Amino acid sequence: MIDTAEKLYISTIADDAAELARKFGLGLEIADFCTALNMDTDFDERDTQIRCKINGVGRLILHAPFNELYPSAIDPLIVEVAKKRYAQAYGLMHGYGIGRMVAHSGFLPLIYFEEWFVDKSIKFWREFLSDKPDGFRLYLENVLESSPEMLCRIAADVDDERFRLCLDTGHAVYTGCDTPINEWVERMLPFLGHVHLHSNDGKRDSHNAPGDGIIDAAAVISRITEAAPDVTFAIEARDGKTSVEWLISNGFLLI
Repeated sequence: MIDTAEKLYISTIADDAAELARKFGLGLEIADFCTALNMDTDFDERDTQIRCKINGVGRLILHAPFNELYPSAIDPLIVEVAKKRYAQAYGLMHGYGIGRMVAHSGFLPLIYFEEWFVDKSIKFWREFLSDKPDGFRLYLENVLESSPEMLCRIAADVDDERFRLCLDTGHAVYTGCDTPINEWVERMLPFLGHVHLHSNDGKRDSHNAPGDGIIDAAAVISRITEAAPDVTFAIEARDGKTSVEWLISNGFLLI
């Protein structure tokens, strides 16, 4: 059972996320700045919209921008762009009273050797965390990795309680890898802080509701809550209403 008073969020990629958060006592994961340009263009209007969404919601997480942001880039100027954008996102967090951030790993298959990616990621995230307060949390999310091994190595070597992993269930199964979702769960458990719940058909990153696809989401939730009860969960599906109904019907959300 998920303790909704502390553990369950819904992403604003769902148009009805704010309404559902207030109705069912969920937290909100703010995804409005996933595209970095949104921090620059028409910011005042966007800021007003976000403040309307978070009004009356007690728990918040910010999803950092990710388009073309590569912390382990070969070109050092690209790394500087990533540093600038993550610094911007961190600054926004304080304005919204947020203390936790999700960031994509930035791994590119066929571009980065695994050792390069791991070593450069460790360096980047250690530097990023160097001036952050004790209460801050950053969750590094899997996207194009075929297994959890590289992210677990990064988390182990960063070795900082402020740095945890985010298991994205949909990303773990749509990349065409042969790593079963239960192996992702078991390997990431020692480093896990947050989970994105959504599903797909194994071919497209469609962000379906947890029960709409090839993932046994109920088994994933049950195993994680049993082994790591402090982990938080965010519905990251485009259909918020169907996702919440799935949580209720499977006994993970009591009303």
